[in-house]
Amino acid sequence: MNKALILVAEDDRPIRNLIVTTLKTHDYKYLTAENGASAIMEASSHNPDIVLLDLGLPDMEGVEVIKKIRTWSNLPIIVVSARSEDTDKIEALDAGADDYITKPFSVEELLARIRVAQRRLSVNQGIDGKESAVFTNGELKIDYTAGCVFLRGEELHLTPIEYKLLCLLSRNMGKVLTHTYITQQVWGRSSENDVASLRVFMATLRKKLEADKKEVQYIQTHIGIGYRMLKIE
Repeated sequence: MNKALILVAEDDRPIRNLIVTTLKTHDYKYLTAENGASAIMEASSHNPDIVLLDLGLPDMEGVEVIKKIRTWSNLPIIVVSARSEDTDKIEALDAGADDYITKPFSVEELLARIRVAQRRLSVNQGIDGKESAVFTNGELKIDYTAGCVFLRGEELHLTPIEYKLLCLLSRNMGKVLTHTYITQQVWGRSSENDVASLRVFMATLRKKLEADKKEVQYIQTHIGIGYRMLKIE
């Protein structure tokens, strides 16, 4: 039985009721907020496991809510919004959101995104909250301490940039990372040239991870936005 506590910050009553009914049916605990101020208060008071956040709240932009929460917590924030432009998605993700669902959405998709957020937390943190020295996803293994990567039991030879990219994605598994975020983390800056370089390095990394088209896909491309490492069951 799922025991995660989920904060639903949504001012549209029918959508809020749909989400709450879905959570109740699947044994999630929940809190609700109808505006940004209430969402921030509930998040700080009850420390939910996940936040489902609408961007168009009546008193403030959802992006501001994300920024406020990020000053004290790294809990997963999934944006659920009618805004479908890439610029809106990028702004929310760059502010610290973990994922983005566009309305109208299916209940199955919402539940899948929640499960992804839960897995990212459980994988990236050990029982004591510290990061594990070895990351495993399907047949991919990264030994952070030794700086080695193995695929199907054989060591994978990566360039320093490819290794940094892979580690960054693995430490944020299930989370969409924007081009800007990745380039700032890897190169310490972000420009059109850096994004172009990122695409080249990501292409070579994916060739090594997915040499055969029949191989498992580890990295998902979000066109115009960024990349995400998928959890392999």
